[in-house]
Amino acid sequence: MVHTQLRTSATGTSRAARGLLRVEFVLLTLATLWSILHGAVPAWRDSAPVAILDVFWPLSMLGMAIIGIKIAFAARWRGAARVWPAVAESWALVTVPAFGIFGSPIADWVGAGHLLIGYTMLGLILALRPQLAGSQD
Repeated sequence: MVHTQLRTSATGTSRAARGLLRVEFVLLTLATLWSILHGAVPAWRDSAPVAILDVFWPLSMLGMAIIGIKIAFAARWRGAARVWPAVAESWALVTVPAFGIFGSPIADWVGAGHLLIGYTMLGLILALRPQLAGSQD
């Protein structure tokens, strides 16, 4: 997703707009490394390095929310492709309050459902109507 956003200059053409996406690549890479280590090596789950990597999930989700808003304001993507990233990438804004209000396991289902629906719809929008995200250079 971030690769497509970078390739199409979805957040804009400025150095800062493109840098935002590159920073997100790093955040997501570190968050994914946490997932791999946490799932593949249960003995490391309580280790300090894995605990530090865990911080990158909420940071990456916050970054994605900012990117979703930036895509809407940059207006390089059109129609549903312009607004749906803000919906799909609002995971933290929806799930964190759900944990505070309902706790687990309800918030776990809210978070999983939000990711599944949000990114499935975004993927379908981009797959079925790629011209909405076409580069406008």
